Amino acid sequence: MEQVAAYLRLMRPINCLMMGFAVIVGAALASPRELSLFWQNLAYGFLTGFFLTGASMAINDYYDREIDAINEPNRPIPSGLIKPKKALAFAFVLTAAGFVSAYLTSIFCLFIALIAWIVFVTYTTIGKRSGLPGNLLVSTCVAIPFIYGSVAVANEVKTNVLIFVSMVFLSNTGREITKGIVDVQGDKARNVKTLAVRFGEKTTAVAASVFYLSAVLLSPLPWLLNIVSLWFIPFVAVTDSGLVASSILLLMDYSRENARKNKNTVLLWFIFGLAAFLFGALVW
Repeated sequence: MEQVAAYLRLMRPINCLMMGFAVIVGAALASPRELSLFWQNLAYGFLTGFFLTGASMAINDYYDREIDAINEPNRPIPSGLIKPKKALAFAFVLTAAGFVSAYLTSIFCLFIALIAWIVFVTYTTIGKRSGLPGNLLVSTCVAIPFIYGSVAVANEVKTNVLIFVSMVFLSNTGREITKGIVDVQGDKARNVKTLAVRFGEKTTAVAASVFYLSAVLLSPLPWLLNIVSLWFIPFVAVTDSGLVASSILLLMDYSRENARKNKNTVLLWFIFGLAAFLFGALVW
């Protein structure tokens, strides 16, 4: 049982469930009134997100095993519960299961799954220390499940999903950049080339705010294009106000402590943004 628990910890089931749920959210945004017709694709899509996320977590821990031996010694690999080669083998089993689920959904979905896997492996192996390119790779990983969900039920990326994904990509990149301020001392020691390490906290705060505000600028588009209901407006207004306020507060105080609060608060604005698109699509 201890070994089973260790493998579950390795794949981080909460993260897996979240990515599986993101696929369903993408499907709900793309085809809110016909979801029941695509229950099989939804099931396969959820499994694809679940398995590939589990694989990515295992690959991440395999490559980070030496760092984790210092920072996170209780994780399955550094603690000795799982040998590195077995962790890597487990990752490839999960990857195969994810690709099979994607293939059973559609060839197009399999193509998207392959891209998602390549993006994450690129981030894990070479992107983590690259700074902004790594931030962009993380945001791509966050956005892809919603695209996958749209394709799974509509065989295309619907306009509202595309706008939502663009907002997610921009705001999450702002959050990843902000995290660089929080981790600047440790990143310097590990030669991680974040914006904060290369250009300082003030410039980093400006860059993060640009990404936050770029997401805000996209928010009127769904309403202007008449692809959401009135329910979209109050929720997206909260999101926009929150992101603007977060930008101002970060520019006023770009200390490590405030940056940590900022990146945590932005998660709340993400939730309101998701609610805006869901209510805008589901409630007319």
